[in-house]
Amino acid sequence: MQTYALIMKAFSIIKDPVYCKKQQYNVTDNFFLTLIRDERDLPFVQLTVTILLTLIPLGIFLYIPAVSSWLWWIAATVYFFLNNFYFKAPFGLMLHCSCHNKLYKYKYEKLNLVLVWFVGLFFGQTPETYFSHHIGMHHIENNMEDDESSTMAYQRDSFSDFMRYFGTFMYRGLLDLTLYFSRKKRKRLMIKTIRGEVLYILMCVGLCFINWQATVVVFIIPLLISRFIMMLGNWTQHSFIDAADPGNHYKNSITCINTNYNKKCWNDGYHISHHIKPTMHWTEHPIHFTENIQKYALNKSIIFEGIGFLEVFIFLMFKRYDKLESHFVNIENSYASGNEVISLMKYRTQNIVN
Repeated sequence: MQTYALIMKAFSIIKDPVYCKKQQYNVTDNFFLTLIRDERDLPFVQLTVTILLTLIPLGIFLYIPAVSSWLWWIAATVYFFLNNFYFKAPFGLMLHCSCHNKLYKYKYEKLNLVLVWFVGLFFGQTPETYFSHHIGMHHIENNMEDDESSTMAYQRDSFSDFMRYFGTFMYRGLLDLTLYFSRKKRKRLMIKTIRGEVLYILMCVGLCFINWQATVVVFIIPLLISRFIMMLGNWTQHSFIDAADPGNHYKNSITCINTNYNKKCWNDGYHISHHIKPTMHWTEHPIHFTENIQKYALNKSIIFEGIGFLEVFIFLMFKRYDKLESHFVNIENSYASGNEVISLMKYRTQNIVN
């Protein structure tokens, strides 16, 4: 049996973002604060405005017939980069947070539709289907058998199993979600799911008659990339599951701390505490984690430091458990060796047969 050096990380000081109240806001910020429910979400409005002023005008520009070929390709390349590498992750996790906690006050609640029915379109987010899937199904079913995006039945360090998981979602994800809502008698969510998907498809078909090249770049490619990333994220977040207790939040999710991903994506690495308290504000997760550290240790939770979900996914696909072990946080010195940690991780990635 291969042995590994004891290089697990001891629990250290949390450096992920928490809320620090500003002493003074500028005029624009003060205006936005009158619209939103929680001043801690001001960065969400700022990000939305930035996207509205940069990415979306660039996307519209690609539909202008008079644009010369060389300029179009430059603009398309810039749009592709901004959409899929710069804005996609922060926007996607902002959408996630705003699904759990509405961004705007009740009297301005129509503004909540801006992300869902306009900005989200440019990132391949079909209207209201993400909310329906994530809030109406995933959190309720908690990655268990009735969860249509459950990872339990797959070998979670296998790339072929991941591609089968992703392919199933792309091929029949909408059908499975629709049938789920039908079984559970949640007609409203079923209608939202179908409506959002169908309208997005019709929009893309119609825009293809105007400019199919622009439609591919602006809407279709972002849709495919978004769905790949979302399934990659869910796969990784629920890769390590204790077969003896698969419904335990501490044992079927992971947490990534002290990573740039948390700074960019609103502490999304704290997936265990997110399932424990889905409506907890994104700035509160580091504090909650610290205050409940003994529960994480007691349940042998999988905690990584210094890497995000993408790195965890890559290490899993290459079965680099040595790399994962080097970022594994040894809470309260619960593990005596790297071999013990790797054995735990390998056990928790095995497919769970019902």
